[in-house]
Amino acid sequence: MIYIKTKTEIDFIRESCRLVAETLQLVKGHIREGITTRELDQIAEDYILSNNAVSASKGYAPGWAPPYPAAICISVDDEVVHGIPGDRVLKNGEIVSLDITVKKNRYFGDAALTVAVGEISEDKKKLMAVTERSLYLGIAEVKEDNRIHDISAAVQEYVESNGFSVVRDLTGHGVGKFLHEDPSIPNFGVRGTGKKLKSGMTIAIEPMVNMGKYDVVTARDGWTIKTKDASPAAHYEHTVLVNKNQCEILTVC
Repeated sequence: MIYIKTKTEIDFIRESCRLVAETLQLVKGHIREGITTRELDQIAEDYILSNNAVSASKGYAPGWAPPYPAAICISVDDEVVHGIPGDRVLKNGEIVSLDITVKKNRYFGDAALTVAVGEISEDKKKLMAVTERSLYLGIAEVKEDNRIHDISAAVQEYVESNGFSVVRDLTGHGVGKFLHEDPSIPNFGVRGTGKKLKSGMTIAIEPMVNMGKYDVVTARDGWTIKTKDASPAAHYEHTVLVNKNQCEILTVC
């Protein structure tokens, strides 16, 4: 079911999204060689709790995996998404995806970005830049009466023209009243197809891009999604509000 939000609901969603954006920037500022992913997770959770909110990820149980055990998802190098924080120590040259979800006043926000640890290769720099740019090209397609796959095609066309691949097993999604809502928003598709966008929809657009092939596998922990060919991956995401002529990015601070 696709939910069209009221002004009051949008205000609550906007508040949750602002907190997501603040937490992302806080954690990004602590990315360095030698820090553990568990330390980053604690920084995020402390900040979220201090703002009278909770992580929407912690304890999330979709049915196909055990409850997610941490406050945020931290995915390193060939981990695409859903990496579980722990004792892993970040190393120079790695890239790290931070994916943060917040629930406040019963409403949700969701966003992600990828951060370099120290000095990274030129290939990884390009991967990050292309993935982030593809997100904004997708967002540019968000307005009333455009279709979901207009977003999808914009992402796919740009990513593939730069020699990378979009993950096909995972998608963006509606968000706001629940963490995951309809519609699904794939990062590949044909323009002019898919459901129509309507004002009042809040959706999470999230390109997941692999340096190699698009195939992915699930690790033994039941959560971490990795590239099958062990190539690096990048991930960027914003929650946006559909308006008549343009959209509003909600996950900003």
